[in-house]
Amino acid sequence: RSCPTGVFLLDIKQNELKMKPAFFSKDSCYLPPLRYPALCTLRSNTKSDEYQYIIHGGKTPNNDLSDKIYFMSLVSKNSKKMVVRCIEKDLGGDVPEARYGHTINVVHSRGKSMSVIFGGRSYTPLTQRTTEKWNSVVDCLPSVFLVDFEFGCCTSYILPELQDGLSFHVSIARDDTIYILGGHSLQNNTRCPNLYKLKVDLPLGSPAVTCTVLPGGISVSSAIVTQIGDTEFVLVGGYHSDNQKRLVCNTIVLEDSKIEIVERVSPEWTPDIKHCRIWFGCDMGKGSVLLGIPGANKQLISDANYFYILRCKGTEEDKEEELTTQICSQTSSEDPGDSTPFEDSEEFCFSAEPNSFDIDDADTYNEDDEDDESETGYWITCSA
Repeated sequence: RSCPTGVFLLDIKQNELKMKPAFFSKDSCYLPPLRYPALCTLRSNTKSDEYQYIIHGGKTPNNDLSDKIYFMSLVSKNSKKMVVRCIEKDLGGDVPEARYGHTINVVHSRGKSMSVIFGGRSYTPLTQRTTEKWNSVVDCLPSVFLVDFEFGCCTSYILPELQDGLSFHVSIARDDTIYILGGHSLQNNTRCPNLYKLKVDLPLGSPAVTCTVLPGGISVSSAIVTQIGDTEFVLVGGYHSDNQKRLVCNTIVLEDSKIEIVERVSPEWTPDIKHCRIWFGCDMGKGSVLLGIPGANKQLISDANYFYILRCKGTEEDKEEELTTQICSQTSSEDPGDSTPFEDSEEFCFSAEPNSFDIDDADTYNEDDEDDESETGYWITCSA
C-alpha cells in the first residue's frame, strides 16, 4: 500500500529478507499491478550485466486480462532508492490475446533475437458466455507467437505436435531452443507429462519454428526452475494435482540440443511446508528459490505469509549436499481480502540483479541517496 508503483526490490542479506519500494522515472508509462504475467530477462549481450525485463499479459486489479507487453529496466540504484523505467511496446500482426499463466522466452539465432509466447488461459469469448459462466476461463489455443523486439511485430504458428492449450507450465530457453515441460490443461483437467522441444530459426527471410515431442516429461504445474550452472537447472515445487504438492526435485541438464531430467536428493522440508495445502514462490537467481506459504496453514497469523529460502547447489560445488533449506522469518501484511482466491499457484514475478545477494553489501549513508522532492518519479496522465 505504501508503494504506488507496486514494484519492489527484494534483497537477501545475512538470511534477512529486505523489501524496498521502487520508483518509476518520469518518462515511464503506467504499469498496473499484474498477477500471473509472463516475465523473462533480456541481456544486451551474453557478457553484459545490463538487463531488461520483458513483461506480458496477466490479470489487472479489476480482474481484467492484459495483452500488453512492457520493457522494464533499471535506471539507478542505491541504498535508499531504486528507479526503474517502464516502456510499453506496441504490437502489430498476430497479437496474442489477453492471457495469464503463460510463458515468454528469448531465443537467439543467426545473430538475431526474438521473444516466444506460448500457452496460458483467457476468458471465454463474449459470444460464448452465459449468465452462469460469465467470467469462466478457457485454455488458449496452442499457438506459438514470435515477437520481434525492434518492430513489435507478432507472428503466430500452429504446430501439429501441440494439440492442447497449457498453462502454468515450465519453459527453459537456451540459444535457439525452448523446452516446454508439464502444465495444466483445463479442457481435460490433467497435468500430462508433456515435454516439447521448440526450435526457432531466424534466417534473413521468414522465421521457421519446429516442434519435437520428447519422452521423459514430468506431470507437474506451477513448478519453479532455477539455474545453478551454464547448462544445469533445478526443478522445484509445483503440483501433481489440485490438492497434491510435488515435493520431489529434479536436475535438468541442457547440452548439445539435448535435455536430461533426473531426480535429485530433496531437501529436508519443514513440517509447515509438508502439511500446507498451498505454496508459491519464484526463482531469485544464483540457485536461490523463495518459497512461501499462507499463514492460515500455520494457524497463527492468518493474514501473513511465511517465507523460506531454498538454496540449490550444482554438482561441481557439492556432490553430497545438494540442497540446503534455510528459514527466513519475514511475514507479509497483505490483506487477503484484496486478493482473488488462489488458482493453481500464486506466483511472484521478479528477477534478481547479479549483485542482489552480496552479503557484504552493507547499507551506508550517502547524502546523494536522499530523495529529491522535486521529482515524484511517477506520473499518470489523465484526459478530461
